[in-house]
Amino acid sequence: MEGKAMAGKRSFTTVNMVMMALFAAVTCVLAPLAVPIGPVPISLTNLVIYISLYVLGWKQGTITYIVYLLLGLAGLPVFSGFEGGIGKFAGPTGGYLAGFILMSVICGIFIEKWNRTTPLHITLNMAGMILGTAAAYAFGTAWFCISTGTGVMAALTVCVFPFIIGDLIKMVVASAVGPVTGRQIRKMGGK
Repeated sequence: MEGKAMAGKRSFTTVNMVMMALFAAVTCVLAPLAVPIGPVPISLTNLVIYISLYVLGWKQGTITYIVYLLLGLAGLPVFSGFEGGIGKFAGPTGGYLAGFILMSVICGIFIEKWNRTTPLHITLNMAGMILGTAAAYAFGTAWFCISTGTGVMAALTVCVFPFIIGDLIKMVVASAVGPVTGRQIRKMGGK
């Protein structure tokens, strides 16, 4: 059936686990390639998450991100700027790393429920991605404010506002690439 994410009600098959490992690896490769523009760098982490949710569904997509996060916490240099370890996670920008878990769940539920290419479904998916990203922004900004003693408006100015346009572009790209990628994988037998 068109638009159903791989995860659906299926259990973890070998193909599902391979796809999860592949997306965790892609995240590990792309996330460190960051553009430092302030305390929070521009990275491709959320783009990979969005696309993985179209392919894997919200449960497996979220688990995939958690695997990436655990690899970084273990010290592998997979976080932005080729950093890793608990220090990066516990630092001022660690809230965004943790917030991506919440983003994965929220975005993934929308994408899995309305994963079709009609204008209404694309709009609902975009709404889900915006809502999930806003939740990650809120969690990360609160963490940043608490850990640095920065006021909310100052934190939003350096940690959120510079990223809105880029994140919207990533959402559009994901909504174009994600469904096609998911369909192609399912055609190849990746159900």
